[in-house]
Amino acid sequence: MSDLQNTDAPALPGIVVTGASGRMGRMLVRLIAEHPEVRLAGALERAGHPWIGRDVGECLGGAPVGVTVSDDAVAVIAQAQAVIDFTAPAATVAFAELTAQARAVHVIGTTGLEQAHLDYLKAAARHAPIIRAGNMSLGVNLLVGLTRKVAAALGEDWDIEVVEAHHRMKVDAPSGTALMLGEAAAEGRGRTLAELRTPAREGITGAREPGSIGFAAIRGGDVVGEHDVIFAGEGERIVLRHLATDRAIFARGAIRAAIWGQDKGPGEYDMQDVLGLN
Repeated sequence: MSDLQNTDAPALPGIVVTGASGRMGRMLVRLIAEHPEVRLAGALERAGHPWIGRDVGECLGGAPVGVTVSDDAVAVIAQAQAVIDFTAPAATVAFAELTAQARAVHVIGTTGLEQAHLDYLKAAARHAPIIRAGNMSLGVNLLVGLTRKVAAALGEDWDIEVVEAHHRMKVDAPSGTALMLGEAAAEGRGRTLAELRTPAREGITGAREPGSIGFAAIRGGDVVGEHDVIFAGEGERIVLRHLATDRAIFARGAIRAAIWGQDKGPGEYDMQDVLGLN
């Protein structure tokens, strides 16, 4: 851990990291503490966590950064200009209420969100900017755009499969990124993913429905993230692929989103907006 935390520059946007002890939380704390355009304003963990009350830099095995890990989300978020949140759906919904009250930018990388969660986030976005994406990396978001264009160019006689692989500890499937890619493919065909999505296959499933979009998920080892979009036609296939080897790409994208959102009004945004791809 570097000692570059810029505690003497309160004019910089202050970012709060939720789930600071998690994989993404640790990465975000490190990168924010060293970033020249933002400052680490808070680190949150659940009540009873052993990091509570300790300097987050020391928790990560480095020098103190002047930020104490807290379980008081109300007080910490009230002082923030942005919150970066890679936690769980129920926690994300709770944080959304607090970020809306603070008029802070809420950058959400949480996956596994269901429609009820999304409805709540839509309501919170009437009061503050919410930037949500199943994947924050530049490469993946370029892949989303390519998927949409290829799906629009090819007819429904081309079958579409989204295949993803992640580490053994990932708890949801398909991944949020895979669903982003499926949604892009459906949009390219002028439909919704809900209309075209094929459930997971097992047993005697019968032939696939024309125009449907299928998903397959692989879990194992320490795979950071791999995504293929396969367009399969008669006698030929097109495969669009993204391989992630370092989860720092997601943290960097989230920080970029938090900075981008500082002058934005209330509303729902995604990384396509942040990167100017919409």
